[in-house]
Amino acid sequence: MFKTVLEATVYVKELRGLVKDINDVTVVVAPPFTAVHAASEAARNSNIGVSAQNMSWEREGAFTGEISAGMIKEAGAEYVIIGHSERRTLFGETDVTVNRKLNTAIASLLTPIVCIGETLEQRERNETMDVLDRQIKAGLDGVSGDQVAALVMAYEPVWAIGTGRTPADAEVQEVHALIRAELGKALGQTDAAGMRVLYGGSMKLGNARALLSLADVDGGLIGGASLKAGDFWAIAESCL
Repeated sequence: MFKTVLEATVYVKELRGLVKDINDVTVVVAPPFTAVHAASEAARNSNIGVSAQNMSWEREGAFTGEISAGMIKEAGAEYVIIGHSERRTLFGETDVTVNRKLNTAIASLLTPIVCIGETLEQRERNETMDVLDRQIKAGLDGVSGDQVAALVMAYEPVWAIGTGRTPADAEVQEVHALIRAELGKALGQTDAAGMRVLYGGSMKLGNARALLSLADVDGGLIGGASLKAGDFWAIAESCL
């Protein structure tokens, strides 16, 4: 919950100048709903994509406070984040609601960024892969292989978000490899190898290059470290 309409516009205008020569990395910003349209206008004819942070699975109706896929798409969003850890832990998102939103996003021709991840308690009980396996299977239930291959997956260890704590590089790689192996069961190993699986747990400039060099980490879902355009550009440049 950062950036007013004016702040988001200034941010995107600054960022587009910084990333204009970055052609081999997909760069996406995800402002609040109120700034999606302004951000998409500021990003027009640039190499910056725009995502919404969340959406409803309903098309319209008596759902006060909700935003539909059609609304965010009309505002200029091309992507939508689904099942972010904060939505799960603070607002009661479940694998069932993630699945409903995912199917709605696909039907609306939005690219979903589907988030999965374990809590500290689950990690300490050695339940990480059981949790991720459940979230993948339930979240992607009923989604075709072609549709899964087109989405973006993001691993967010809930205990590492905003805390500054990051798993060891070897642990991140191990989990990402297991996620890709699980996706391979649905897609086949070739298609799973081509899927984008992001890491989203306190990635910042100081650790981005090491994390992004891991074999099964294809990018980052950046939170607080992206609030300054220059910092976000430097992280994006680490992908090269």
